[in-house]
Amino acid sequence: MNSAAAQPLQFSFELFPPRTPEGAAKLPAIVAQLATLQPKYFSVTYGAGGSDQDGTYDTVVRVVEDTGIDAAPHLTCVGSSRAKISALLDRYEAAGVKRIVALRGDLPATALGASAPGDFHYASELVQFIRETHGEHFHLEVAAYPETHPQAANPDADFVNFRRKVEAGANAAITQYFFVAEAYFDFVERCTRAGIAIPVIPGIMPITNHGQLTRFSAACGADIPRWIRLRLEQLQNDKPSLQAFGLDVITRLCESLLKAGAPGLHFYTLNQAETTLRLWQNLGLPAPHY
Repeated sequence: MNSAAAQPLQFSFELFPPRTPEGAAKLPAIVAQLATLQPKYFSVTYGAGGSDQDGTYDTVVRVVEDTGIDAAPHLTCVGSSRAKISALLDRYEAAGVKRIVALRGDLPATALGASAPGDFHYASELVQFIRETHGEHFHLEVAAYPETHPQAANPDADFVNFRRKVEAGANAAITQYFFVAEAYFDFVERCTRAGIAIPVIPGIMPITNHGQLTRFSAACGADIPRWIRLRLEQLQNDKPSLQAFGLDVITRLCESLLKAGAPGLHFYTLNQAETTLRLWQNLGLPAPHY
C-alpha cells in the first residue's frame, strides 16, 4: 500500500498526562505492562488540562527513565509564539527527546471560522519552524485524517494541508482513528498518487465505553458506522458484552489493515493497558525488533 510496508512493522502507544494523583500513581505500572511489547515509542498528548506542556514534559521524561523506550511529546502551536515553541524545543532536545508529534492543536471556540491565534496558523508552519531551528534532530510525526478533518472545507482542501506538512519536513503520519478500513486505504492511495511516500500509521481507538466513544467521535469527526453504533447502544448497560464486542470489531479492523500492508499501528491506550494487551494477543503479534 505504501513504501513503508516493506519495513518492519512499527507499533506505538499513546498516553495522556495524568490529571489526578491517583492517575499519576497508576501510570507507571500501565507503562511497564505496555513496555513489555517493545513499542517503537510512546507518545504523550498535550499537557494536562491543555494549559501548558509541563504535564507532557514530566510524563515523557518519566517514561524514558522507567523504560528506556523513546517518548514523543505532542507539540501544539495554536495560540503560541515562536519564542515559546523555540524554548520548548530546546527543553526537549536537552532532555534527549528525539521524536515529536507536531500538531496545530484545537482552535479556541472564539476562533472557529477565523484565523488561528498566535504566530502559527497551521501545523505545516510548525514543522517548517522545527526544521529551520533544529534541523533533522527530531523525527516528526504529523496528523492525517482519512475521513477528513472536521474543520476542513472539503476532502481536497484537507489533503492539500496534509501535503504541506509532508513537504515541510514530516517523517511520518499518524491517522485519526476510524472504524472503516476503506477510509484508510483510500487515503493511502491518494498519497501514492500524489508521490507522498512517508509511512502513514493507522490510529487505533479501543471500543470500551459507549458514551465516551460517542463524545470523542463527535469532536474529531470520526464516523461510527450505523451497525456499530446500534450495537453499542444496545450493549451500553452491559459492560462485559460491550467490551467483548468492541474488542472483536477492533481486532478485525487491525487484521484488515495489517493484511493490506499498513506499516504498523498506533494505539490510543487511554492510559489503560488491558485492551491493548488483549488486542496484541488476538492479533498474534510478537514483540517487534527495531
